[in-house]
Amino acid sequence: MLQGLGYTMRTTFWMDFTIADKIGEASVKDTYQRMFEKCKDNPKFMTELTIILNHKMWQHFQGGEKNITQVYVDLWKECDDWCCENLQGEELEYFFKATD
Repeated sequence: MLQGLGYTMRTTFWMDFTIADKIGEASVKDTYQRMFEKCKDNPKFMTELTIILNHKMWQHFQGGEKNITQVYVDLWKECDDWCCENLQGEELEYFFKATD
């Protein structure tokens, strides 16, 4: 569960990005691309991907890591935009409720 948010994670996205963080920016981008392609048909996984990208962005921002922070900002924006443009009805409602 993401601490304090009441959201129970369904995936290993957090661990996957934590591993990618240690390898570098290219690994983070590659991890995102693989996850996005695999999960774009699953609204709950796409919602979780957006949440994880947002948390990783803030984690690195607070750590003063500007380059990797910007990678996560860009990926979060891309994922968030995709969800807002492609999810509809109950899926979009779920997305907004979980990411609010």
